[in-house]
Amino acid sequence: MAAERFKVVALVAGVMCLCNADRVVMSVAVVPLSVKYGWSSSFLGIVQSSFLWGYMCSSVIGGALVDKYGGKRVIAWGAALWSLATLLTPWAANHSTASLLAVRAFFGFAEGVALPSMNHLLSRWFPTNERATAVGISMGGFQLGNVVGLVITPLVMSTIGISGPFILFTTLGLLWLLTWTNKVTNDPQESDSISKSELRLIQAGKSDNSHVVKGKLPPLRLLLSKMPTWAIIFANVTNNWGYFVLLSWMPVYFKTVFDVNLRQAAWFSAVPWGTMAISGYVAGVSSDYAIKSGYTTTSTRKIMQSIGFIGPGVALLCLNYAKTPIIAAVCMTIALSLSSFSQAGFLLNMHDIAPQYAGFLHGISNSAGTLAAIISTIGTGYFVEWLGSFKAFLTLTSCLYFATAIFWNLYATGERVF
Repeated sequence: MAAERFKVVALVAGVMCLCNADRVVMSVAVVPLSVKYGWSSSFLGIVQSSFLWGYMCSSVIGGALVDKYGGKRVIAWGAALWSLATLLTPWAANHSTASLLAVRAFFGFAEGVALPSMNHLLSRWFPTNERATAVGISMGGFQLGNVVGLVITPLVMSTIGISGPFILFTTLGLLWLLTWTNKVTNDPQESDSISKSELRLIQAGKSDNSHVVKGKLPPLRLLLSKMPTWAIIFANVTNNWGYFVLLSWMPVYFKTVFDVNLRQAAWFSAVPWGTMAISGYVAGVSSDYAIKSGYTTTSTRKIMQSIGFIGPGVALLCLNYAKTPIIAAVCMTIALSLSSFSQAGFLLNMHDIAPQYAGFLHGISNSAGTLAAIISTIGTGYFVEWLGSFKAFLTLTSCLYFATAIFWNLYATGERVF
């Protein structure tokens, strides 16, 4: 990986780390906030899901903006706005519940552009046979954001107070923004510092970007008329359903089920995300190697996505029988590690089937996935309050993983459809 491509993917991984760290701060801070304000489990689920209300609304808009203006500008504005919302969060919590929900929704709205921007930039800067590795590195940064947020937040809160981690991550976001604005271009052809040999390598390795018309509005009815589109949408729904249940509820799960303190819960919660960052890179390298070795893109995407769904489904069923926090952490680690193979499945598949409309398609599928995440995040709270246990919802999530794996293998393709 030559210097300019490495610089781009390193900065993308950095902003993806901040994107998730900013999000996770609230998953930890919500525990003392719920005690302070007397929130029930069901209302806690509403607070946790408020981020997703805005996130769902911006996914399609963000995808369309990325297709028209490019990933550099869109993600820069997104990072600036979500950093502002991060700074305002503790103030909003102290002011009123309505203010908190509004700020978290705005925060989600700003973060909705991150993944479409990432996909757009990496598709421009990396040849096809390196793209899964680049996505693996970037999403590794995303998962490390969980670790950073879960570990640092309780430490900073214990010394500075609840506002501390929000101020810290806002500052880091602004520092990243200054670097990003001066160091990265939308396309390698616009870069003054890229070598001719690297530019030739990138252009020679791009088989899916011919006849791409920048800024053209996509035919929505046509996109939704093809089953490979629905395979991506359902995969995104299932991935987000399981991912956000674990992201939003893990500290609460360890506190409720095993009665560990907040700092211990944060550590137990952080370990699975750390291994997910590594396994996402492994998935990317494995996917690129498979394609270089002669496997078709279709076969590779189906294999990666099958691992990404069947593995977590089995692990969550096993989680129902965990008797200690260590065993529970092992089950969650396996579930999240294997779910990262989805990055080399449906996440890359958008550029396979629709390179011209990949941002918009990402927005459509991510909006559907975010709606599922809202339902699962709130639903977990109601299930726990109703049944007094996480087991029923974990079993339901496992069944969803298995059903979508079957649908994916029936209808997904790595060939260009649009």
